[in-house]
Amino acid sequence: MPTNRRLAIGAALSLFVAMAGAAAFADEAPPQILSATTATHIGGPFSLTSTDGKPTTDRSFPGQWLLIYFGYTFCPDACPTALNAISAALAELGPEALKIQPIFVTVDPERDTPQILAQYVKNFDPRLIALFGSPAEIAAVAKEYRVYYVVQPLGNGEYGIDHSSFIYLVNPKGQVVELLTGDVPGHRIADEVLELVK
Repeated sequence: MPTNRRLAIGAALSLFVAMAGAAAFADEAPPQILSATTATHIGGPFSLTSTDGKPTTDRSFPGQWLLIYFGYTFCPDACPTALNAISAALAELGPEALKIQPIFVTVDPERDTPQILAQYVKNFDPRLIALFGSPAEIAAVAKEYRVYYVVQPLGNGEYGIDHSSFIYLVNPKGQVVELLTGDVPGHRIADEVLELVK
């Protein structure tokens, strides 16, 4: 990968924090891939629930790589863009995709019921699983992954959620090894994954 596309997280952590609040909404921002190191303390153990009611943790997928995205089902653009890219990447990876578990974590537990989440992820890829939890559980996982999200009232009792838009590539040891902005196209996600998992 060209070095101008690969940034050491240790040197770019401030950029990551700044992008986290705006990446999902800055149309002019180019797709980015940020190399992660364990020194950045991004990511960590999590304990949530799958849409079929099973407790699910970071240890529920032994030997597999994880592609994790945080969002919500009412998201108008950033989430569908990222999830479509993940689906395209899995298709391009072919048999190598068996090593990958894609995960969607809701940041809107009030509206994203298990039924809604299950139907939502089916629209993108049958391999994609959705996880939910209590507001406190979601907040704990979001803190581990440095996920920004905040409710924005829209009036008449409606609201949206401003949130960061990153795809986290996590190795079988539970370490985040790549951060990709949610607008990275599927073929580039596939290239990144293939380089690391083969």
